[in-house]
Amino acid sequence: MAQFHLQIKLPDRPGSLGTVASAIGFAGGDIRNLSVMKNENGEGVDDLVVAIPGSDPTDLLNVLNAIGGVEVISIEKV
Repeated sequence: MAQFHLQIKLPDRPGSLGTVASAIGFAGGDIRNLSVMKNENGEGVDDLVVAIPGSDPTDLLNVLNAIGGVEVISIEKV
């Protein structure tokens, strides 16, 4: 499994992080680390380390980008 560090922006409302976590699981990923960086103006920014099968994060990015209000700010291989 390859690991990726992601920074995401998401709506600051109940259930948003749960939706992201479910999407990561749907893509076959496993959250290894999570930090809430900031919450302001109705948005949150979180840092995650996610392990995925294989080495191509395309499926993970597609699933996350399909969630309304979620934006992948950056992704890099760990």
